[in-house]
Amino acid sequence: MSKRFTAGTVATATALALTVTGLGVPAGAAPASSRTFTVVAEDGVGADAAIAAIRAAGGTVVSRTDEVGMFQVTSDRADFAAKATAATALIGAAEQKAIGRKPKLDRVEQEHLLTAAAKKSSGKPHAAKLDPLDDRLWGLEMIRADRARTVEAGDRRVTVGVLDTGVDASNPDIAPNFNWSLSRNFAPDLVDVDGPCEVPSCLDRVGTDDGGHGTHVAGTIGAAANGFGVSGVAPNVSLVELKGGQDSGYFFLDPVVNALLYAGKAGLDVVNMSFYVDPWLYNCTANPADSAEDQAEQRAIIKAMKRALTFAHDRGVTLVAALGNENDDLGSPRVDTTSPDYGAPAYPRPIDNESCWNLPTEGPNVIAVSSVGPSGKKADYSNYGTEQVSLAAPGGWFRDGFGTDTYRLPDNMILSTYPKKVLQEEPISADIPDPRVDENGNIDPRVANEVFKQCKRNGECGYYTYLQGTSMASPHAAGVAALIVSRYGKAERRGGFGMSPDLVEQHLYRTAAEHACPEPRLQQYRNEGRDETFDAYCAGGLNFNGFYGYGIVDAYAAVKTPLKPNARP
Repeated sequence: MSKRFTAGTVATATALALTVTGLGVPAGAAPASSRTFTVVAEDGVGADAAIAAIRAAGGTVVSRTDEVGMFQVTSDRADFAAKATAATALIGAAEQKAIGRKPKLDRVEQEHLLTAAAKKSSGKPHAAKLDPLDDRLWGLEMIRADRARTVEAGDRRVTVGVLDTGVDASNPDIAPNFNWSLSRNFAPDLVDVDGPCEVPSCLDRVGTDDGGHGTHVAGTIGAAANGFGVSGVAPNVSLVELKGGQDSGYFFLDPVVNALLYAGKAGLDVVNMSFYVDPWLYNCTANPADSAEDQAEQRAIIKAMKRALTFAHDRGVTLVAALGNENDDLGSPRVDTTSPDYGAPAYPRPIDNESCWNLPTEGPNVIAVSSVGPSGKKADYSNYGTEQVSLAAPGGWFRDGFGTDTYRLPDNMILSTYPKKVLQEEPISADIPDPRVDENGNIDPRVANEVFKQCKRNGECGYYTYLQGTSMASPHAAGVAALIVSRYGKAERRGGFGMSPDLVEQHLYRTAAEHACPEPRLQQYRNEGRDETFDAYCAGGLNFNGFYGYGIVDAYAAVKTPLKPNARP
């Protein structure tokens, strides 16, 4: 995941200055004198009663999401949040409070860019595949996706939602599989974190990605096998943009929830979620370190996310998420020193595992994926733990291969599609501010081993770069889930095509390649330059353990192994 992307990453449960309807259209802006909130109703409270309580507290409902009891509200009352929290019909209110623009450079996913000293490619390609850059996709080889496509390359009727920062549909590897009719934007730009809006409405058009993260994820899932660039795990499925993340990498509650509800209503088959919902890394019901209003905000996030995830699952969506990049045991979390990451300064928060959740990763019906490097070893940054991990997948690890000529190479990461515009904005490294791609679309020679360009005869070009994170592991698993639906799905009475998400999950677990805990079980990363905070203990056995869950996803086994309903993993 990143984080700011958790896995890749997410932004907060706070409300938006512009709200979004269920179809991804701006619902209106708050008056200049008003503050904006997201309010969530208590269980069993109807919309009319919730709206009455909001009005009594001094709020005006701007938009509503009845399926999860969530409302976008404006108010000019200084005590609105306190009054809403005190109302028996409401769980709490989350206010948007800007603290400045967040830098785009992610220190986990783009670790190789923090210094100009990264070594060049080893020059040792993997086995040749269908597309020109596939020899750099060790992840496809690890999960046997290259072999799987000889049996099942994906069905166009299978739709995979990329709930992320957007998807650059102009990339020639994305364009053939991009579903324009189903794609939606639920996250208008926020000037305080995203910078100036690119369009007057602040709602970027579908098919664009000013963050880059979503395009990278989409390519791993389903880049076309077209003799160009790279190919994805499931190169024939349909990719659906669900823009729920800000350009800057934040994922707020309102757009994420609306994207999940839409996925359920639209009948999507799989949704990938490589993020966590900000501003809290862990949402706790009553953390004594938090104020009463912050506790209420977190309870609202927990409730709304659980309702939305359940809604999508119950309507046939297989939910796949990144486990996170905090090198933390999710069953025994450390003190959280990063929250809130939006709206106020962070402070230390002891985390009680029984009453705190990392969302969506620890939400209901979610398949959570940890990250491994080319060696198969758990990446130092990857979260782990028997409580939450489901599967492992290639997520990249820049520092893999200590003691060999592959150590600290971009090749150890995951190569995928990326927007040219973002490459023209991102620096070569922390100490070299020059962009990686110039205004004419040319790659700076200093990053020629980590940024790639492929062009067609007609002048269309696609760009590709390396990232690492559980954000990159999750789409490998989501792609395999899409292959399972393609292989074993059935036509439905309503004219659609799909498969029970419970069966998809079961088959993923049953066909994963089992991977035992390492010996010694306490893994240390001193050779890779990490201190004791990265130490990780692998609990469990061969069939299931805290590093690999049920194993590393195996695309070939998934499409070759007969489906066995109700079989145990």
